[in-house]
Amino acid sequence: MTVRKAEKPGPSAAEPDRSAADPEDSAAVAFEPCPLTDVVSSGFLVAPTVLAGDVSTARAVTGVAVMMLPEIGPWLRPGLLLVTSTTVLARLAVPIADFLARLDRSEVSALVVRLDTGHPLPQGLTDDVPLPVLTTPEEVVADHRLARDLRDMAVAQVEAVFEADHLRRGLLEIVMAGGGHRALAEGISRRLGGAVLITTPDGRQTYRAGKESDFAWLSSTAAVDATGRVRTDSIEGGLGLHRFGNEYVAIAAISANGIDHGRLVFFCPARDLSAPDLYLVEQAATVCALVVSRELAVSAVEEKHRANFVRDLLRGRAGEPEQVIVHAQMFGWNLDRPVVVVAVEPDRVDDDSSAAPARLPVVERQARAFAGALAGRDSGASVTALATETVVLMGEGSDTMTLVHELVAQVRGAGGGGRRPFGVGVSRASSSTDDLPVLYAQARTALEVGRKISGPWAVTHFDDLGVYRLLSLVEDTEELESFARETLKELTDGTAEAQDMCRTLEVLLATNINIAEAARQLHFHYNTLRYRVAKLEKILGPFTEQPELRLDLSLALKIIAMRGIDS
Repeated sequence: MTVRKAEKPGPSAAEPDRSAADPEDSAAVAFEPCPLTDVVSSGFLVAPTVLAGDVSTARAVTGVAVMMLPEIGPWLRPGLLLVTSTTVLARLAVPIADFLARLDRSEVSALVVRLDTGHPLPQGLTDDVPLPVLTTPEEVVADHRLARDLRDMAVAQVEAVFEADHLRRGLLEIVMAGGGHRALAEGISRRLGGAVLITTPDGRQTYRAGKESDFAWLSSTAAVDATGRVRTDSIEGGLGLHRFGNEYVAIAAISANGIDHGRLVFFCPARDLSAPDLYLVEQAATVCALVVSRELAVSAVEEKHRANFVRDLLRGRAGEPEQVIVHAQMFGWNLDRPVVVVAVEPDRVDDDSSAAPARLPVVERQARAFAGALAGRDSGASVTALATETVVLMGEGSDTMTLVHELVAQVRGAGGGGRRPFGVGVSRASSSTDDLPVLYAQARTALEVGRKISGPWAVTHFDDLGVYRLLSLVEDTEELESFARETLKELTDGTAEAQDMCRTLEVLLATNINIAEAARQLHFHYNTLRYRVAKLEKILGPFTEQPELRLDLSLALKIIAMRGIDS
């Protein structure tokens, strides 16, 4: 886009602020916030016409930028007046509605479109637009104060296109030579002169390249959490240019076949990053997506074979133990040792993900996360994504549950970024592959009962279930609930008072009817608790004197905890 010399000066708008040191300011002519109406009436635009939206209620304008290429994302920022043309809009790779929605998410103030001969306005530019759209028949006025540096900005965007093409060619050579994400990370680091991370969509690091001093700097910032996971919880999945102190981190999405597969993170504390750098990172991410597509195609058949083998193992159909061990070794799994079965299942949640980017099914994401977490701890473990759960066959250690909790902590991270909660069940150990169906049943029981007792994120070992193991074996759940209601009577009403009395009864039974100790734990006065005991016995019977009744009440309370009768 070119700019037009003014025939006469128009009304003045705010003077540009040239003192800003933020590299992002190089992406636009910046000035103090002013109403869009002032900018429109300043003479900056030639014969502007409001095509859609309300100029008087638009966001305040804090800068002006030119759009010379369709992939304008790196140059967007709040309060921007974005100037483009019908020629550029005709080259958009997305529907015009999606383009306008992105401008709105980036809090752009308005869009100005120059009408070029041979390129009509795109259809849909006036239908329920989220921000004002204006048209002009000519270029912006060249010597207007708001046009300062727009020509240089246009040149910089064109140069970024050529530089991105050179970068893509080099990275494609790496891919064509068989290189994967590790080689790409090294190539990107070398060509852009900084440190590179390739992560999962929720920020878990998978590959890295660059100086260790740069990674040490990143770890000292709020860009990563305590587990080393890059924070991707912000708007649009954490994409864009993020400032930490005086330094910047550029984050782009790795997307293949419409599925979000991860993030490409670039940072270089030795120099400032700006919009053109983010543009280059985004273009590098498209090449990373090619590797994802290639790896998915290669692994699809292998994953299906592995999953079928694990299903046969859990059903006891995989063959003799010697054959099973040899077959497992073909996949790199070591089943010739004491193993435990870990079942991981995502919790059911109301998830409105209509506005979120498409991603792999949650079970596959969780399986990949656990595989990555286990890689450095148990190289012979098996991690398999089945239809609704992830099944892990891992070696028994000196403290298996500590290891499981560490894995869960690493996969869960800080709990942000839209990560789905999950439950975990852990079986006992066995040295025989013939016992795997039994171990799997134990893990499933621990998972299901633990979830009912502890809720989301429950991690439960089969041996910790106690009497819940017996209760879980009762198939007639209606009989269990009937027993609990008949035993606890009005304490199952679900009212706040009933739940409070249930808590009192639970502590009394746990302390073997030691009123003084129960009063201390409940923070009641001794006489207050004695009054409550009398009230409970009036409802339930003389449980302080009858051990059999106390047993019934304990079982009934556990049924409530397991079945959620009073919830």
